[in-house]
Amino acid sequence: MPNLEYECQLGYPTVVLAGVDEVGRGCIAGPVVAGAVVLPPHIDFTKDSWLLEVDDSKKMSASQRERIAPLIYQWAPAVGIGLASVDEIDEINIFHASNLALIRAVKALQIAPQKILVDGKFLPKQGFSAPATAVVKGDQKCLSIAAASIVAKVWRDEYMLQLHQKYPEYGFSQHKGYPTPQHALALKRVGASAAHRRSFKTVSAVL
Repeated sequence: MPNLEYECQLGYPTVVLAGVDEVGRGCIAGPVVAGAVVLPPHIDFTKDSWLLEVDDSKKMSASQRERIAPLIYQWAPAVGIGLASVDEIDEINIFHASNLALIRAVKALQIAPQKILVDGKFLPKQGFSAPATAVVKGDQKCLSIAAASIVAKVWRDEYMLQLHQKYPEYGFSQHKGYPTPQHALALKRVGASAAHRRSFKTVSAVL
């Protein structure tokens, strides 16, 4: 389960630390969304027992994430959401767009972190306001990154539900923009919408 080992190595709780993660990178529709969560200076797993449920958002059920996300907002001193649009993804590619979303999530924080932990292998070359460290599978190791993955996932899922109201024929409410068989069939049947990433092969193949 995620813990505070990496955070403490970077000086937490003496330094203000934020965990950052993105979701929606493998989707073929909708934006890529990043979350940033600043850890409080004191963490009590006994008082806030729900923290023991915080994990990589992909390992949690939708109902778990929806229950935990509001608790994270109440618990954390600051939470930021950043995204890169479909147009930006198509223009600069998903790798750079994901980095852009990470940078925007940190900039959205009301409290500037002194150190940043980022899920993955790579870091944006520039744009962060503080030194950052990448942690492979960080959403499974770091409490701060896991919390960020949850708020990002819940925010993006809610956004995709709104897109479903606009484009009900694609089934966004079920697959949230991921390339499922249902989604692929809808693309072949009705073509791509303005919410689809045209630079992705699954989409470009039907255009």
